[in-house]
Amino acid sequence: MPAPMTPPGDPSDQDDLVFADEAVAPPSSAPCAARASWRILIVDDDADVHTSTTFALQNVEMQGRPLEFLHAHSAAEAYALLARDPDIAVVLLDVVMERPDAGLQLVRQIREELGMIDVRIILRTGQPGYAPELEAIRGYDINDYRTKSELTRTKLYTAIAAAVRSYQQLRALDASRAGLEHILSAGTQLMTLHGVGDVAQGVLRQAATLLGQEAGGVLCVREAGAARPELLRVVAAAGAEASLAGAELDPQRHPALAAAAARALRGESGAAAEGWLALHFPGKAGRDFGACIPFGRQPSELERRLLEVFASMVAVGLDNVELVTHLNHAAFRDGLTGLPNRTRMVELIDAVLAGPRRATAILALVDLDHFAETNDALGHHFGDLLLAAVGRRLKSRLQDGGPGRLELARIGGDVFCVLGDAATVQPAAIQTLFRVPFHIDGQDVQVACTLGLVRLGEHDGTGADALKDADIALKRAKSQRRAGHFYFSRSMGVEIRERVSMMHALRSGFQRGELFLAYQPQVDLATDRAFGAEALLRWRTEDGRLIGPDRFIPIAEYSGLIVDIGEWVLRQALAELVRLRAAGYRTLTMSVNVSQVQFRHPQFVEMLRRALVQTGAPPEYVELEITESMAMEEPALLVEKLAQVKRTGVSIAIDDFGTGFSSLSHLQRLQVDRLKIDRTFVTEITGSARGSSIAEMVIQLGRNLGLSVIAEGVEDERQAHILRSLGCPLAQGFLYARPMSPEDLQAWLGKRKLIEAA
Repeated sequence: MPAPMTPPGDPSDQDDLVFADEAVAPPSSAPCAARASWRILIVDDDADVHTSTTFALQNVEMQGRPLEFLHAHSAAEAYALLARDPDIAVVLLDVVMERPDAGLQLVRQIREELGMIDVRIILRTGQPGYAPELEAIRGYDINDYRTKSELTRTKLYTAIAAAVRSYQQLRALDASRAGLEHILSAGTQLMTLHGVGDVAQGVLRQAATLLGQEAGGVLCVREAGAARPELLRVVAAAGAEASLAGAELDPQRHPALAAAAARALRGESGAAAEGWLALHFPGKAGRDFGACIPFGRQPSELERRLLEVFASMVAVGLDNVELVTHLNHAAFRDGLTGLPNRTRMVELIDAVLAGPRRATAILALVDLDHFAETNDALGHHFGDLLLAAVGRRLKSRLQDGGPGRLELARIGGDVFCVLGDAATVQPAAIQTLFRVPFHIDGQDVQVACTLGLVRLGEHDGTGADALKDADIALKRAKSQRRAGHFYFSRSMGVEIRERVSMMHALRSGFQRGELFLAYQPQVDLATDRAFGAEALLRWRTEDGRLIGPDRFIPIAEYSGLIVDIGEWVLRQALAELVRLRAAGYRTLTMSVNVSQVQFRHPQFVEMLRRALVQTGAPPEYVELEITESMAMEEPALLVEKLAQVKRTGVSIAIDDFGTGFSSLSHLQRLQVDRLKIDRTFVTEITGSARGSSIAEMVIQLGRNLGLSVIAEGVEDERQAHILRSLGCPLAQGFLYARPMSPEDLQAWLGKRKLIEAA
């Protein structure tokens, strides 16, 4: 849009870009190239506008700096220039260029795509009809908007001067913001007990940077409830006052500094008097901070605003640092006993492992025996008091040798940890401490402990690994006998790793179908005819190895996988029973072993009902085998659970009978149908004159209680003969058949005639 350059007689009649002969600021005599300049980008598709604007503002200075002009003749050219050279203070931008909205679109790109929020933008147009709406001006952060007919030389100068000042302030704010962000980030990193002192020192440095001077002055604090509130403690000091750090600020020796500190703590932040600038940092925890910084003049309005923001940010930062210091202490201490917690103990163990004490150091876990029962019986408050008392006794009795020789911690629940030399950490000495009862809440409580220990000189790994090893030793000690102790050995670690490896392999093998059932026939001793079969779980790995059930079933129980495996076994066995009945063996009984973990599962009875319904197996030909040890635990619960099982129609056998020392009165209450003589007693009946006594007792007991009896593990004819003579009606074992596949079982049954079970 060309604009005539001839000045009209009356400037108010201008409708194009015309510069009248008006006075402006005098040019500077200093050469422009020698000083930094304000860079102005002119964006217009009219070359005359570029020329006239440059001519009108030549030799003009703003804020003591000359102007430097850059030129773009389209929005696209301007965008490319700004993308590669963002250090531009002001953009003089034509609204209408290659498109009617090209200027506004460029504004959007500058703000949103290039992220340039400081650069000031002045829109110009020679076509008032294309004036942007007010919403667009506010939304795009446009500094000014003028029609070209309005822009006399003076008005153009005024608009650019205002834009330059705004740009200068924004850049100053950016620079100050960087300093404040540094203070905040520094505050969050101060995680030691001296964090407040460190951040206070940083406050003085950053305040000096903000004011453009060397660090100096003091930062003081007045403690809440102080006896002499006029005395302030200097948290940090710098410059000429550096020697005051950590001391009390004496008004007699430093009257001007003390007066400035008093002003700061009265909230007169930003005030300068007698050469000191006061800053107030109010705290939420009853501790206010005040800074006094040497400053020889009154701060400017911008400096005061920045200092207010600075003070509010630092106040939050100091509060946060005090909070972090408190949390840092809490993160490494047990709140109940005041002892170090697990996290801190791991650090202490790591330190010992890295030093000369490692060779003789012992790590011990001290577990209170039957604490859960005490907690349940007497309440959690009583349990907390007991734990606190144990912590005090361990600390008072074991740490007599002084700090450094022995470390104590409570690492969770009722487990304490002791770390020290072998001469100090002795199981007998620790357990002796528990012989005297604890006096808790008016009553004496006798407590024993079990220990798991690790010799750190033999340990390979971190502090966390050492705690894991001690826990393994503790579990071994608790499994053997309470109130004892056990030292960790490498073989235990290997065993645990093998168990974990087998657990993962078992889970994967179950999913891949590596588990299968084998069936061992059960016979009538008098006729040698089969009446049933026992389903036995087997595992063949991908490489063809057979893993014995005595190895993998305990792991399945420990991991809980036995619940899913047990349900699968029951379904497979019942489905095989249905197939056998379809083949003509309609009176055959199928026995299925049930794990203690599986039997205790709350959904076990419902799972049994589902399996019976879904497979169509007749419950009267299904027998579940539980071990004698299961039958003896929690009698009341077992009686009720067995009653629910019996209501489904299946029968119950007690496996391994004779190994669990059953109560006869309890046995009478159980609704069981059969007793299985353990193979150990079957083996013994040929070993000595008294070898058959337990087997004979079980047979007689079954007869008296009206229960069927079967002997397992019968391997030779002599054992079978003795069992017959003792009156045992049923047997199973290698003498008759080994466990076999379903196909082999049907072939074996085809050679024998089935009989009804005794």
